[in-house]
Amino acid sequence: MREIGAFEAKNRFGQLLDWVEAGGTGTITRRGKVVAHLTPPAGAFSAEAARAAAERIRSRRRGVTLGGSTIADLIGERRG
Repeated sequence: MREIGAFEAKNRFGQLLDWVEAGGTGTITRRGKVVAHLTPPAGAFSAEAARAAAERIRSRRRGVTLGGSTIADLIGERRG
């Protein structure tokens, strides 16, 4: 967890949002006292969950074919 002063947080607010969006957490202090906690919202983007979902998609397509057709054939059928 990162700790940052209120003045610095004000000046670097955009960077703090990027950092929290990437999964970071932190605390904002004023005169040494904690005044806020920065955390991503529940259900926020998770790179690990995205990788797992992509792998599930890849595993489902294994062994699936176009039945002897090519992509160009299928596109041609759509245009015809």
